Amino acid sequence: MKSDNCIFCKIANGVIPSTTVYEDDDFRAILDLGPAAKGHTLILPKEHFDDVTELSEELARKVLPIAAKLGKAMKTGLGCAGFNLVQNNGAEAGQTVMHFHLHVIPRYEGGPEIASWIPGETTPEEMKETAEKIRAALK
Repeated sequence: MKSDNCIFCKIANGVIPSTTVYEDDDFRAILDLGPAAKGHTLILPKEHFDDVTELSEELARKVLPIAAKLGKAMKTGLGCAGFNLVQNNGAEAGQTVMHFHLHVIPRYEGGPEIASWIPGETTPEEMKETAEKIRAALK
């Protein structure tokens, strides 16, 4: 399914031009217009899925190897020291376009901090309660 109102559906299917770095039958990977670092790439499925919870299992199996291939190419071609894979789900998590996409962000030595957090604190009791709630919701 494609969405007529989704900009990423239009980009992934070639309706809107983009700078493509990889394409196959299921995905198009493009350079991000607002890159966190030089080479920042978005992997877009050609079919519409709002987020990872809707992504088909078939496409989910395919996206990680593509990200690894792109990350390796960035290390070789751009000389980056590493890369981050970032995938946001929902507005509160930072998703701004409601079409599943995976960011592949090259990381350069001495570059800016991109994805980090300050570790919080918890107790064994709180962890047990939290785990029980997650396990119950999986059923």
